[in-house]
Amino acid sequence: MTYHIPVMRDEVLDGLRIEKGKTYLDATLGGGGHTGAILGRGGKVIAIDRDDDALDYCKTVLSDGATYIKGEYERAAELLGGIGVASVSGAVMDLGVSSHQLDDAERGFSYMRSGPLDMRMDRNGGFSAYDVVNGYTADELADILRRYGEESFAGRIARAIVARREKSAIKTTTELSDIIVSSVPHRKGGHPAKKTFQAIRIEVNGELKGLYAAVTDIFGLIERGGRLCVISFHSLEDRIVKSAFAELSADCICPKYLPVCVCGHRAVGKTIAKIRPSQEELDTNPRSASATLRVIEKL
Repeated sequence: MTYHIPVMRDEVLDGLRIEKGKTYLDATLGGGGHTGAILGRGGKVIAIDRDDDALDYCKTVLSDGATYIKGEYERAAELLGGIGVASVSGAVMDLGVSSHQLDDAERGFSYMRSGPLDMRMDRNGGFSAYDVVNGYTADELADILRRYGEESFAGRIARAIVARREKSAIKTTTELSDIIVSSVPHRKGGHPAKKTFQAIRIEVNGELKGLYAAVTDIFGLIERGGRLCVISFHSLEDRIVKSAFAELSADCICPKYLPVCVCGHRAVGKTIAKIRPSQEELDTNPRSASATLRVIEKL
Protein backbone atom coordinates (compact mmCIF):
# COMPACT_ATOMS: atom_id res chain seq x y z
CA MET A 1 0.00 0.00 0.00
CA THR A 2 1.34 3.45 -0.93
CA TYR A 3 1.84 5.52 2.23
CA HIS A 4 0.76 8.76 0.58
CA ILE A 5 0.59 10.34 -2.87
CA PRO A 6 1.80 13.96 -2.70
CA VAL A 7 -0.59 16.46 -4.24
CA MET A 8 0.70 18.83 -6.93
CA ARG A 9 4.29 17.75 -6.29
CA ASP A 10 5.69 19.23 -9.50
CA GLU A 11 3.75 22.47 -9.06
CA VAL A 12 5.17 22.81 -5.54
CA LEU A 13 8.71 22.24 -6.83
CA ASP A 14 8.20 24.84 -9.52
CA GLY A 15 6.71 27.23 -6.99
CA LEU A 16 9.62 26.86 -4.58
CA ARG A 17 12.25 27.17 -7.33
CA ILE A 18 14.58 24.70 -5.62
CA GLU A 19 18.29 25.54 -5.58
CA LYS A 20 20.91 22.90 -4.80
CA GLY A 21 22.36 23.09 -1.33
CA LYS A 22 19.73 25.45 0.05
CA THR A 23 17.46 24.52 2.94
CA TYR A 24 13.66 24.32 2.74
CA LEU A 25 11.01 23.72 5.37
CA ASP A 26 8.38 21.02 4.93
CA ALA A 27 6.04 22.00 7.73
CA THR A 28 3.72 19.02 7.17
CA LEU A 29 5.92 16.02 6.32
CA GLY A 30 3.21 13.35 5.95
CA GLY A 31 4.40 10.60 3.63
CA GLY A 32 7.41 12.66 2.58
CA GLY A 33 6.40 13.18 -1.03
CA HIS A 34 7.28 16.86 -1.12
CA THR A 35 10.38 16.39 1.05
CA GLY A 36 11.60 13.57 -1.19
CA ALA A 37 11.07 15.68 -4.29
CA ILE A 38 13.02 18.61 -2.80
CA LEU A 39 15.86 16.25 -1.85
CA GLY A 40 15.76 14.88 -5.39
CA ARG A 41 16.40 18.39 -6.73
CA GLY A 42 19.45 18.79 -4.49
CA GLY A 43 17.85 20.79 -1.73
CA LYS A 44 18.06 20.14 2.00
CA VAL A 45 14.94 19.85 4.12
CA ILE A 46 13.87 20.46 7.68
CA ALA A 47 10.71 18.37 8.02
CA ILE A 48 8.11 18.77 10.77
CA ASP A 49 5.21 16.48 11.65
CA ARG A 50 3.28 15.60 14.79
CA ASP A 51 2.55 12.06 13.60
CA ASP A 52 5.14 9.51 14.74
CA ASP A 53 4.09 7.13 11.92
CA ALA A 54 5.02 9.75 9.32
CA LEU A 55 8.37 10.54 10.89
CA ASP A 56 9.33 6.87 11.32
CA TYR A 57 8.29 6.02 7.76
CA CYS A 58 10.18 8.89 6.11
CA LYS A 59 13.35 8.23 8.08
CA THR A 60 13.48 4.76 6.52
CA VAL A 61 12.58 5.57 2.90
CA LEU A 62 14.04 9.00 2.12
CA SER A 63 17.61 9.81 1.20
CA ASP A 64 20.01 11.79 3.34
CA GLY A 65 19.65 15.56 3.51
CA ALA A 66 16.60 15.89 5.75
CA THR A 67 16.37 16.83 9.42
CA TYR A 68 13.23 15.52 11.14
CA ILE A 69 11.48 17.24 14.04
CA LYS A 70 8.35 16.11 15.84
CA GLY A 71 5.98 18.98 16.48
CA GLU A 72 3.18 21.15 15.16
CA TYR A 73 3.64 23.61 12.31
CA GLU A 74 2.27 26.32 14.59
CA ARG A 75 5.57 26.06 16.49
CA ALA A 76 7.81 26.07 13.41
CA ALA A 77 9.89 29.10 14.41
CA GLU A 78 10.46 27.69 17.89
CA LEU A 79 11.32 24.23 16.56
CA LEU A 80 13.79 25.58 14.00
CA GLY A 81 15.28 27.86 16.60
CA GLY A 82 15.87 24.81 18.76
CA ILE A 83 18.28 23.43 16.16
CA GLY A 84 19.91 26.78 15.49
CA VAL A 85 18.11 27.64 12.25
CA ALA A 86 16.85 31.22 11.87
CA SER A 87 15.72 31.17 8.22
CA VAL A 88 15.03 28.93 5.23
CA SER A 89 15.00 29.43 1.46
CA GLY A 90 11.37 28.40 1.09
CA ALA A 91 8.62 26.36 2.72
CA VAL A 92 5.69 24.11 1.92
CA MET A 93 2.58 23.34 3.97
CA ASP A 94 0.29 20.50 2.85
CA LEU A 95 -2.75 20.80 5.10
CA GLY A 96 -4.41 17.55 4.07
CA VAL A 97 -4.79 14.26 5.88
CA SER A 98 -2.34 11.68 4.54
CA SER A 99 -3.51 8.61 2.63
CA HIS A 100 -1.95 6.48 5.36
CA GLN A 101 -4.09 8.14 8.01
CA LEU A 102 -7.22 7.61 5.93
CA ASP A 103 -6.41 4.04 4.86
CA ASP A 104 -5.29 2.74 8.26
CA ALA A 105 -8.58 1.87 9.96
CA GLU A 106 -6.95 1.95 13.39
CA ARG A 107 -6.30 5.68 13.04
CA GLY A 108 -10.06 6.30 12.98
CA PHE A 109 -10.13 8.96 10.25
CA SER A 110 -12.19 7.05 7.69
CA TYR A 111 -15.94 6.73 7.50
CA MET A 112 -15.45 3.86 5.03
CA ARG A 113 -13.36 1.58 7.28
CA SER A 114 -14.28 0.32 10.73
CA GLY A 115 -11.92 1.46 13.45
CA PRO A 116 -11.86 3.18 16.82
CA LEU A 117 -13.12 6.75 17.05
CA ASP A 118 -9.67 8.31 17.23
CA MET A 119 -8.65 10.89 14.54
CA ARG A 120 -5.63 12.10 16.51
CA MET A 121 -2.74 13.16 14.30
CA ASP A 122 -0.49 12.90 17.35
CA ARG A 123 -1.47 9.69 19.09
CA ASN A 124 0.25 10.80 22.28
CA GLY A 125 -2.50 13.37 22.71
CA GLY A 126 -5.31 12.36 25.04
CA PHE A 127 -8.26 14.08 23.35
CA SER A 128 -9.86 12.02 20.56
CA ALA A 129 -12.96 11.78 18.39
CA TYR A 130 -14.45 9.47 21.00
CA ASP A 131 -14.43 12.35 23.48
CA VAL A 132 -16.14 14.68 21.01
CA VAL A 133 -18.81 12.21 19.90
CA ASN A 134 -19.61 10.92 23.37
CA GLY A 135 -18.95 14.01 25.46
CA TYR A 136 -20.21 17.08 23.60
CA THR A 137 -23.78 18.26 24.03
CA ALA A 138 -26.11 18.28 21.04
CA ASP A 139 -25.66 22.05 20.73
CA GLU A 140 -21.86 21.76 20.89
CA LEU A 141 -21.84 19.00 18.28
CA ALA A 142 -24.14 20.95 15.98
CA ASP A 143 -21.92 24.02 16.33
CA ILE A 144 -18.71 22.28 15.24
CA LEU A 145 -20.52 20.48 12.40
CA ARG A 146 -21.71 23.84 11.08
CA ARG A 147 -18.43 25.70 11.61
CA TYR A 148 -15.93 23.06 10.56
CA GLY A 149 -18.00 20.85 8.28
CA GLU A 150 -20.43 23.40 6.80
CA GLU A 151 -23.00 20.66 7.35
CA SER A 152 -26.56 21.77 6.55
CA PHE A 153 -28.04 18.93 8.63
CA ALA A 154 -25.87 19.67 11.67
CA GLY A 155 -28.71 19.83 14.18
CA ARG A 156 -30.33 16.65 12.93
CA ILE A 157 -27.06 14.70 13.00
CA ALA A 158 -26.14 16.02 16.46
CA ARG A 159 -29.49 14.99 17.92
CA ALA A 160 -29.19 11.53 16.34
CA ILE A 161 -25.73 11.06 17.86
CA VAL A 162 -26.92 12.08 21.33
CA ALA A 163 -30.00 9.82 21.10
CA ARG A 164 -27.88 6.85 20.05
CA ARG A 165 -25.23 7.27 22.74
CA GLU A 166 -27.89 7.35 25.46
CA LYS A 167 -28.23 3.60 24.83
CA SER A 168 -24.48 2.95 24.79
CA ALA A 169 -21.27 4.76 23.91
CA ILE A 170 -20.42 5.15 20.23
CA LYS A 171 -17.03 3.48 19.80
CA THR A 172 -16.29 2.94 16.11
CA THR A 173 -16.16 4.94 12.91
CA THR A 174 -18.73 2.76 11.21
CA GLU A 175 -21.16 3.15 14.11
CA LEU A 176 -20.91 6.92 13.74
CA SER A 177 -21.13 6.75 9.95
CA ASP A 178 -24.27 4.59 10.11
CA ILE A 179 -25.93 7.05 12.52
CA ILE A 180 -25.24 9.91 10.13
CA VAL A 181 -26.43 8.02 7.04
CA SER A 182 -29.69 7.06 8.76
CA SER A 183 -30.37 10.58 10.02
CA VAL A 184 -30.08 12.61 6.80
CA PRO A 185 -31.89 12.42 3.46
CA HIS A 186 -30.12 11.02 0.41
CA ARG A 187 -28.12 13.75 -1.34
CA LYS A 188 -25.52 14.24 -4.01
CA GLY A 189 -21.96 15.38 -3.35
CA GLY A 190 -20.21 12.48 -1.68
CA HIS A 191 -20.75 10.31 1.37
CA PRO A 192 -23.25 11.71 3.91
CA ALA A 193 -20.68 11.34 6.71
CA LYS A 194 -17.87 13.22 4.95
CA LYS A 195 -18.57 16.67 6.38
CA THR A 196 -19.19 15.39 9.91
CA PHE A 197 -15.94 13.43 9.96
CA GLN A 198 -14.08 16.47 8.65
CA ALA A 199 -15.57 18.66 11.37
CA ILE A 200 -14.74 16.24 14.18
CA ARG A 201 -11.18 15.76 12.88
CA ILE A 202 -10.62 19.54 12.79
CA GLU A 203 -11.98 19.85 16.33
CA VAL A 204 -9.80 17.02 17.68
CA ASN A 205 -6.60 18.37 16.14
CA GLY A 206 -7.31 22.10 16.40
CA GLU A 207 -6.46 22.43 12.72
CA LEU A 208 -7.88 25.89 12.07
CA LYS A 209 -7.20 27.62 15.39
CA GLY A 210 -3.57 28.44 14.71
CA LEU A 211 -3.48 28.28 10.93
CA TYR A 212 -3.46 32.02 10.16
CA ALA A 213 -0.65 32.71 12.61
CA ALA A 214 1.26 29.63 11.39
CA VAL A 215 1.15 30.82 7.77
CA THR A 216 2.42 34.29 8.67
CA ASP A 217 5.03 32.96 11.10
CA ILE A 218 6.41 30.44 8.60
CA PHE A 219 6.46 33.15 5.93
CA GLY A 220 8.53 35.19 8.35
CA LEU A 221 11.21 32.47 8.38
CA ILE A 222 11.71 32.68 4.61
CA GLU A 223 14.61 34.62 3.12
CA ARG A 224 13.95 37.45 0.64
CA GLY A 225 13.11 36.02 -2.77
CA GLY A 226 12.03 32.71 -1.25
CA ARG A 227 8.53 31.33 -1.52
CA LEU A 228 5.86 29.70 0.62
CA CYS A 229 3.57 27.09 -0.98
CA VAL A 230 0.38 26.13 0.90
CA ILE A 231 -1.99 23.36 -0.18
CA SER A 232 -5.47 23.41 1.35
CA PHE A 233 -8.25 20.88 0.91
CA HIS A 234 -11.46 22.63 1.88
CA SER A 235 -12.87 26.12 1.75
CA LEU A 236 -12.37 26.86 5.45
CA GLU A 237 -8.61 26.31 5.17
CA ASP A 238 -8.32 28.10 1.86
CA ARG A 239 -10.11 31.21 3.14
CA ILE A 240 -7.63 31.48 6.00
CA VAL A 241 -4.63 31.01 3.70
CA LYS A 242 -6.03 33.48 1.18
CA SER A 243 -6.63 36.05 3.92
CA ALA A 244 -3.11 35.64 5.31
CA PHE A 245 -1.57 36.00 1.84
CA ALA A 246 -3.70 39.08 1.17
CA GLU A 247 -2.46 40.82 4.31
CA LEU A 248 1.17 39.88 3.61
CA SER A 249 0.79 41.30 0.08
CA ALA A 250 -1.03 44.51 1.04
CA ASP A 251 0.40 48.01 1.37
CA CYS A 252 -2.53 49.01 3.55
CA ILE A 253 -4.78 47.03 5.88
CA CYS A 254 -6.88 49.94 7.14
CA PRO A 255 -10.67 49.55 7.24
CA LYS A 256 -12.13 50.52 3.87
CA TYR A 257 -14.22 53.34 5.34
CA LEU A 258 -11.09 55.37 6.22
CA PRO A 259 -10.33 58.00 3.53
CA VAL A 260 -6.53 57.74 3.97
CA CYS A 261 -4.10 55.10 5.18
CA VAL A 262 -3.13 55.39 8.84
CA CYS A 263 -1.80 51.87 9.46
CA GLY A 264 1.63 52.26 7.90
CA HIS A 265 1.54 48.63 6.82
CA ARG A 266 3.73 47.71 3.85
CA ALA A 267 3.64 44.60 1.72
CA VAL A 268 6.26 42.00 2.60
CA GLY A 269 5.11 39.46 0.03
CA LYS A 270 3.80 39.11 -3.49
CA THR A 271 1.12 36.57 -4.38
CA ILE A 272 2.42 34.43 -7.23
CA ALA A 273 -0.20 31.85 -8.08
CA LYS A 274 -3.35 29.94 -7.26
CA ILE A 275 -3.22 26.46 -8.79
CA ARG A 276 -5.65 23.58 -9.03
CA PRO A 277 -4.72 19.95 -9.87
CA SER A 278 -4.35 19.04 -13.53
CA GLN A 279 -6.76 16.62 -15.16
CA GLU A 280 -3.95 14.08 -15.31
CA GLU A 281 -3.49 14.29 -11.56
CA LEU A 282 -7.22 14.08 -10.94
CA ASP A 283 -7.31 10.89 -13.01
CA THR A 284 -4.47 9.24 -11.10
CA ASN A 285 -5.20 10.63 -7.63
CA PRO A 286 -8.91 11.46 -7.12
CA ARG A 287 -8.19 12.59 -3.55
CA SER A 288 -6.53 15.68 -5.02
CA ALA A 289 -9.86 16.96 -6.37
CA SER A 290 -10.48 19.48 -3.59
CA ALA A 291 -6.89 20.75 -3.36
CA THR A 292 -5.84 24.36 -3.93
CA LEU A 293 -2.20 25.45 -4.02
CA ARG A 294 -1.37 29.08 -3.26
CA VAL A 295 2.15 30.51 -3.66
CA ILE A 296 3.56 33.73 -2.20
CA GLU A 297 7.05 35.22 -2.57
CA LYS A 298 9.00 37.13 0.09
CA LEU A 299 9.90 40.69 -0.97
